[in-house]
Amino acid sequence: MFTKILIANRGEIACRVIKTARAMGIRTVAVYSDADASARFVKLADEAYRLGPAPAAESYLKAGLILDIAKQSGAQAVHPGYGFLSENEDFAAACEAAGIAFIGPPASAIAAMGSKSAAKALMEKANVPLVPGYHGDNQDELFLKTEADKMGYPVLIKASAGGGGKGMRIVERSDDFIAALASCQREARASFGDDKVLVEKYLTRPRHVEIQVFADSLGGCVYLFERDCSVQRRHQKVLEEAPAPHLPAATRQAMGEAAVAAARAVGYVGAGTVEFIMDVESGQFYFMEMNTRLQVEHPVTEMITDQDLVAWQLKVASGQPLPLQQQQLAIHGHSIEARIYAEDPDKGFLPATGTLVHLQPPAENAHVRVDTGVLEGDTISPFYDPMIAKLIVWGETREAALQQLDAALAAYQVVGVTTNIRFLRRIAANPAFASGDVDTGLIARYHDSLLPAPAAPNSEQLALLAVGETLAAASDDNHAFGALQGWRLNSTLERRLGFAHGDSRIEVLLRQQQQEQQLVSVNGSDIPLRASLQGKQLTANLGGKQISATLVRHGAQRVLFADGERIAVDYLDPYAYEEAGVHGETHMKAPMPGRVVALLAEAGTRVAKGEPLLILEAMKMEHTITAPADGKVLAFYFAAGEQVSDGDELVDFEAD
Repeated sequence: MFTKILIANRGEIACRVIKTARAMGIRTVAVYSDADASARFVKLADEAYRLGPAPAAESYLKAGLILDIAKQSGAQAVHPGYGFLSENEDFAAACEAAGIAFIGPPASAIAAMGSKSAAKALMEKANVPLVPGYHGDNQDELFLKTEADKMGYPVLIKASAGGGGKGMRIVERSDDFIAALASCQREARASFGDDKVLVEKYLTRPRHVEIQVFADSLGGCVYLFERDCSVQRRHQKVLEEAPAPHLPAATRQAMGEAAVAAARAVGYVGAGTVEFIMDVESGQFYFMEMNTRLQVEHPVTEMITDQDLVAWQLKVASGQPLPLQQQQLAIHGHSIEARIYAEDPDKGFLPATGTLVHLQPPAENAHVRVDTGVLEGDTISPFYDPMIAKLIVWGETREAALQQLDAALAAYQVVGVTTNIRFLRRIAANPAFASGDVDTGLIARYHDSLLPAPAAPNSEQLALLAVGETLAAASDDNHAFGALQGWRLNSTLERRLGFAHGDSRIEVLLRQQQQEQQLVSVNGSDIPLRASLQGKQLTANLGGKQISATLVRHGAQRVLFADGERIAVDYLDPYAYEEAGVHGETHMKAPMPGRVVALLAEAGTRVAKGEPLLILEAMKMEHTITAPADGKVLAFYFAAGEQVSDGDELVDFEAD
């Protein structure tokens, strides 16, 4: 077994590998960019070395420098994690040439599966079923359009070297094919440096079911059952679970055996995932691709098999046989993983950046696990994937796991960046998901119920916000409500507070007479109230109901966590409130940092509501900025190719 390994990755996966390595008595070496100099994984590793500036091309993708550090540090092996160089055949070959073990498959297996089109040709020879489509080398746009027309719409254009939902487009009509192809190719070039695509028939109700395979260098190969990853948005996984709900045992076995056949066909070694697309109506499954690395969602497999897949990786990479044979593997219980992202579901899941000014995950135990690479005070930067954590739960049954998931999501507290936690809770509560009736269209089908307008704070929440704000403003020390500054014997203290929620302004009157406290909410009802505040922890008695809550003050924002709910408002001085000016309504601003890819309209022209104005690329994905109403484009403030910051004015737009 190795005594020291280098982890050529960052964030939660680096922390995850360090955890297992430490348990096995293996020292770890971290590499980091300038943006990650104080990151959690750097602090956890035994040694850490700087790679370079924040952009991945100048740091985590510098294969030669990473190998030099491995030699310098005395690391005997490199764990690539996922993303970055994890599926780079040249890097795997360079490790082997340098006498350093690559904790992953041989370069030949990565090469065989690295091209989606080549992999499908190989799978066809191995009798693994394939979705109808074109997987060849001809990339002429008219030829590809002709192939798509033959298949019939909808079709899926997919980057041949892609993954993670990048470089993928669903095309519903022949007239839209050329534009979608161009967009897909741009995104593929930006993400993978390769704009080759394949075109496949798009199944209208598909499930995404993947098989975890593991092979050793001695000829052993097993499958550790399946994961259902059907709940997706923009082809990126949101929730994953194991085992797949309502999957017949015979189908599970057939898929597992097909996955093993796929792995054996390329001489596979290590952890891999064979992804299948499954037709809900017929139950037929088809090979999509093989990911030649550890997957983001591997923890759900670990939870139902009681195995440490990173430990398996280390053992196999050091030449040991698989820890267990197929007949020794069994499924126990059910596990679900939710990806906690810094993103705004209400704005098309735009990535969010900022500082985690408050971060309190749920307590970990036998049923709840949190894999994270960040701590309170860390920054979510625009340079990398905006994942905050993976929340993994386990239960004896799927119903028990769902209950654990909702409770854990309700307990997850984040302030400083917008997150998808509320959205995840709504998915978990969705009747179709709860019953296991899942497919990749679930989010789109239930879009309105999953993304309703944020609810306004109720009277109790307003009471807590008002008294919490008053206590916090009174002193940095602990105070009971009865000790507020301004109280006088036989007189009444009144304080008027203003909060903004969306476009609404809410006014609250807080009134105190001696030891009697009352809060008058916007609807005029009085709520008897006693409260104390210690740090962020607010304890209150509202009309006999005892409540423990957390109140976080961040700039003008006030965020309350109470009864499993999160409510965010802005604190206003009610006597200095000003209406927003016209400027904020007509100057469209960048919702995130990024690069302008293309301008889709001309200054001086009229456009209709929803018409695309420009394309912004951020975190290697394209986002289209559209007209908010019928009106006129007066000016663009940036040209194609220019970088923009969050909040920069993009378009001077005059609405009718």
